[in-house]
Amino acid sequence: MKKNIVLVGTADTKGDQLQFLRERIAFRGHRAILMDISMGGTGKVKGDISPEEIAGSVGKDMAELTASRDRMWVTDIMTQGAIQTAMKLLSENRLQGIVALGGATIALVGSHIMARLPFGVPKIIATPAAMPVYVGRWFVPTDMVVMQMIMEVAGMNDLVKNALAQVAGAISGMVEEASDYRRLSLPSPSVAVTELGFSDACAKNVERLLMEKGFHVYPFHANGTSDRAMDRLIAQGFFDAVVEIVPAGLVEAKFKGNRAADLERLDAALERGIPQVWAPCCLNLTGAGPTRHNREKYVADGRVLQIDQMRSMTRFPVDELLEGARMYAEKMNKAKGPIKMVVPLKGWSSIDREGSILYDPETDRMFIEELKKNLKTDIAFETVECNLEDLPTAEAIVNSLDEFMKGKFSGD
Repeated sequence: MKKNIVLVGTADTKGDQLQFLRERIAFRGHRAILMDISMGGTGKVKGDISPEEIAGSVGKDMAELTASRDRMWVTDIMTQGAIQTAMKLLSENRLQGIVALGGATIALVGSHIMARLPFGVPKIIATPAAMPVYVGRWFVPTDMVVMQMIMEVAGMNDLVKNALAQVAGAISGMVEEASDYRRLSLPSPSVAVTELGFSDACAKNVERLLMEKGFHVYPFHANGTSDRAMDRLIAQGFFDAVVEIVPAGLVEAKFKGNRAADLERLDAALERGIPQVWAPCCLNLTGAGPTRHNREKYVADGRVLQIDQMRSMTRFPVDELLEGARMYAEKMNKAKGPIKMVVPLKGWSSIDREGSILYDPETDRMFIEELKKNLKTDIAFETVECNLEDLPTAEAIVNSLDEFMKGKFSGD
């Protein structure tokens, strides 16, 4: 079946390449809709959606934009217009896939558009500007693909043609295989679970126990991107419940850690009111490797566990630990549905067990006391006399969620 694939680019500077891509997509049996966001000139290739239409969708005149010397302002206006245009195409069922082709500016605009599109709509950014410092900004929590084009997108030499043909093949294959995002659904009851390497045993036990009880389990890596993507899926209506083994993206965002999510982390499930059980994996620990912001502060007391050449872990300073406790209490207090925190008393990960340089149950208790002091009295809280990775922690998490789901939890 023919699908509509939106191409985002600047026909004034990349007209030949966009036309070639459009033709290759047509060769595969699909229709390419060229959204031309040229900001300063007229290309020889005519877009299906002109820059004037894009600017006009947000009440701006293209002549005003063309005359402006404020490139950031112009880019922001065209980005807003492109988002509006893409959402209109989506609502009209004229967008089943999207490609942004060009340099850093087009990649950035494309990422903003793609961030607004639902999970399941195929998305590709094809750019020679996929440097690590940029990609981190583009990788919003959505299911996009970034293709690093090793050559400049200029001219139509054999290398450029080969790369563009692959982009056409990739997006065509994706739209051919993709299910209609409006019909995507999960079997019930479905549970989203956050995890990472330092909670591996806990996650495996939780997943096994949940499946034994008839739940369908969907794990997400709490790396600051996958867990934010999970939040977006929850907001879209996916999942019946959540197990937050690793809700640490929030405190990492607050103190600029390497696994930072954002300060809206956790809000989607709280707002929807679906049952949740949280554990505190890595709420007491943070990265201290060479990429750590303000690293000197975190290695000052010498308690650093080297993981590999890039990764080291240390404990949050007490002031940040306590501020984190208040942040998590504030989040839990907003829950519109049943929620519980299960806290092991002998370490919150595989790397702060008894005997580890990071083991500090007394300081962990300070977090617990601060959290409980700020929680509403009706929010459930349970401690277990073991490490996070020990089986009783997983059992407490799963039993608590099961009680929530069965409607038997009394709140005691």
